[in-house]
Amino acid sequence: MTQQRVRGGRTERGGQSEGTLTPARRTDEPADTGPETGPETEPETDPDIDADPDLGNDADIDVAPRRHRQLRRRVLRWVAGGLAVVVLGVAGAGYLYYERLNDNLRKDHLNLGDTAVAAPTPNAAGQTPLNILLIGSDARDTAENQELGGAKETFGSAPLADVQMLLHLSADRTNMSVISMPRDTLVQIPQCTDPDDGTVYPASDGRVMTNQSLSHGGPGCAVATWEELTGIRIDHFIMVDFAGVVSMADAIGGVPVCVDANIHSRSSDGKGSGLKLAEGTTSIQGEQALQWLRTRYGFEDGSDLARAEAQHMYMNSMVRELRANATLSSPNKLRRLVEEATRALTVDEGLDTVKKLYDLSNELRKVEPERITMTTMPNRYVGARVEPTEDAEQVFRLVREDIALDGKDGPKGPAEEPPAPTDPAADDAEIAVQVQNGTRTDVLGPASGRASTVAALLVEQGFGDAFADQSSALSEERTVVRYPSTDLEGDAHRVAAALGVPADAVQKTTDVTGVTLVVGADWREGTTYQAPEADDTMPESANPLNGADDTACMKVNPNYTW
Repeated sequence: MTQQRVRGGRTERGGQSEGTLTPARRTDEPADTGPETGPETEPETDPDIDADPDLGNDADIDVAPRRHRQLRRRVLRWVAGGLAVVVLGVAGAGYLYYERLNDNLRKDHLNLGDTAVAAPTPNAAGQTPLNILLIGSDARDTAENQELGGAKETFGSAPLADVQMLLHLSADRTNMSVISMPRDTLVQIPQCTDPDDGTVYPASDGRVMTNQSLSHGGPGCAVATWEELTGIRIDHFIMVDFAGVVSMADAIGGVPVCVDANIHSRSSDGKGSGLKLAEGTTSIQGEQALQWLRTRYGFEDGSDLARAEAQHMYMNSMVRELRANATLSSPNKLRRLVEEATRALTVDEGLDTVKKLYDLSNELRKVEPERITMTTMPNRYVGARVEPTEDAEQVFRLVREDIALDGKDGPKGPAEEPPAPTDPAADDAEIAVQVQNGTRTDVLGPASGRASTVAALLVEQGFGDAFADQSSALSEERTVVRYPSTDLEGDAHRVAAALGVPADAVQKTTDVTGVTLVVGADWREGTTYQAPEADDTMPESANPLNGADDTACMKVNPNYTW
């Protein structure tokens, strides 16, 4: 069997691993079908009759009932043998079909970055959340993709991540959140390395549009970029291209969408997706579904933010359609959907078989539409581009802490205290503490003198080696104590306790060389630290859409009506 590996705009093949699948019995192993029977070996008379000496040749004895039993046993053996052949044949065909579906999937490495985000802590039941990056590629690497969109001169060029959505499935599988990042969001793309050939894609020189991450070695660099920005550990990615969207929409049989007026996405100079719909609800599929997902001109203000909203509506509607037709009473419809899906997808090595994708779909199906929340990363304009805001960090934090964006989580028990440090703290007078001013925010400058003020407070409390770092003004939402290695863990916790900083604000990181206190924006004045109450509500700027809302309708720009 072969494995397809995607590299930017090209596809490579290599060996496939079945991962954790239970191996099927080899087709060249003999099946245990019991004693060999059949017409060639079947005795012509019943041995029970002919071999019975008590019967002799007495013609008065009626042997008909036994002859009937003989015939019945012979027929049963024939039927059993025939069924065994049929079952083995079907199983063999099914196995080969399963292998063919696995070969349809294209595979690539999950993360090409040089750093890794820590895995989330399991909940009390030992469950962990699941984070999946969904990527829509604008690859023009086939004639079919070229025909569906893009200028001819882009044929074969490095693909861009036209759509990027982070799907978060809660640890207890009761809710799901989906966060879209507009493709023109300015981000820092980290250095990415292709483990297959060692190619190094340097980090971006400053901030660039996030859709470029896909051209830095493949979807694994898009994953690394998201992790760098959000601090969220990503477990899997699933990528689909233009042709895949069309084929899957056809296989589903149509997805209902709504517009509040007639729309034709075509500007006077020829720009636009070409989408043309009448006011109201229309079931779209094929190329029309792709047009919907790509439309900017004609929806609201014509921005990528409006397109993201339309994509959310489409996804919500598609989920409702799949759930409503989950039984897929037509085997041909189910087969076609599976065929088209496996041909359309590129996945990481953790989802490299149909069995794994099926298991994932079962996990996702546990969430009712009412508990699905679609959002767009809160952002603001920077010229013609956008950048994340403080509200975006709030959304990212909620996902990191597995807090439902719909606000319907049940009451949480008291937070578990972190385990005590294995290395005891030194005497206060011997603990060296560097204090930094991290009070700068997006709207406020740094509070003057905070590093010096808090360093002096520590000295007063007996930490004689505390000193202020005046070299830079950082931006930190909350006050934190950081340490680089286990031997300083006890010292870091001792400093936090002395100031009333909670234990969960003590962080181990190699970004510092010693115990470092960063005075955050939550402590801009005074000498007594008051930990702020956590705000676990989703900001309105995330523009949420509930998965059960089947009344949502895209607003049409009056300049694009007919």
